[in-house]
Formats: sequence, structure tokens, C-alpha cells
Amino acid sequence: MTDGFDGRKRETLRRFAAIGAAAPFVGTASADAGSDGADANETREAIRGYVPTTPGAHFSKLRDDLRLGTGEAQYHLRKLEEAGEIESAKDADYRRYFPADRFDDLDKRALGYLRRDTPRGMILALLRDPGATGAELAADLGVSRPTISAAAAALDDAGLLDRSDGYALTEPERLLTLAVRYADSFDADAVAFADDAAELVAYDP
Repeated sequence: MTDGFDGRKRETLRRFAAIGAAAPFVGTASADAGSDGADANETREAIRGYVPTTPGAHFSKLRDDLRLGTGEAQYHLRKLEEAGEIESAKDADYRRYFPADRFDDLDKRALGYLRRDTPRGMILALLRDPGATGAELAADLGVSRPTISAAAAALDDAGLLDRSDGYALTEPERLLTLAVRYADSFDADAVAFADDAAELVAYDP
């Protein structure tokens, strides 16, 4: 590992560790330092800061965003789960991570789909225009109709979309709130959406 990468990793960890140090679930920090050393404590604090600000991130995203090794990330995530500070849920081929006891199952499914490009684009488009058709969604997102159909079926199975008469979001207030609250952790389109929609938020999970 190069000195440059080590420096970027340390900077990343410190940035999220600062968030983690202010989080409500940092009671095991001193124990971390005593049992695993200062570096392990900093890594765990970074995860404590990252997970609440990026809920629903899957393992690979968390590992890459924090510049951790695979084994390193697995070890610290397991320790935090065992301590009851974070929790994870299997989502198809992904394992997604959440702060413990903050989200119900539907929130977790919603966040999982908001972290997928096409479903997130569909959700944001339908929040803007509830009457949008499949063809309009495909054109807006620059994807094929079959791609939209497949994403719609998955959202339907998750209880987030009703396809009985066009496409209708079943939990628009919940999706709106999650999209706005965590917009910075999605993409620029979500941030732009949040800038326009923040005043409409009423749901508070």
C-alpha cells in the first residue's frame, strides 16, 4: 500500500470518525481502543459515522468509501453488530447496513432501492410526476422499457409500487422523506430533487 493511499485512507477515516464521535451510540469507543488499539478504534468510529449518514449502503460500498480492506471491514462490522450498534439486512446479492433500531423493514427495503440507480430514478420521477408512464420513465432515465419493467416489478414485490393501473408509489411520503433526508448519500439528481422538495417532508420514521 502506498504512502499516498495510506494518507487518503487516514483522512477518510478521520472525517467519518468525527461524525461517529458525535453519534449517540459511541459507548464502546474506549473499550475498542483498549482491546484492538487506536487504529481499530478510529476505524470503528468511522463506521459509526458512516452508517447513520449512508444507511442502506452495501458492504462493498462501505468498504470502498472508507478505503478499508475486505477483511478489515468484515471484522469491524461484525464487532459493531455483536455490540448491537449497527444491524444488517440481506437484500438480494447485497448485505446492507443500518444504525440499530432506527428503521423498520419497509424503510430498509426503501433505502435499498433508493441506492439502486434505476429504481431511485423511477422513485424520484414518480414523486415529481405521479402520472408518469413507463415510456416516459424510460425516456427520462435514458434506459430501455424492459429495464423499467424489471425495476417496477422489483419495487412492486417490495411493496413500494402498485402496478394495477399504471405506476403508483404506495408510500410516497416515506420515500420522499428518505430521499430528501439522505440525498447527499445518493447522487446529484437526488440532491437537486431534495433542494426542490424539502419543504414537502412530513413523514418522520
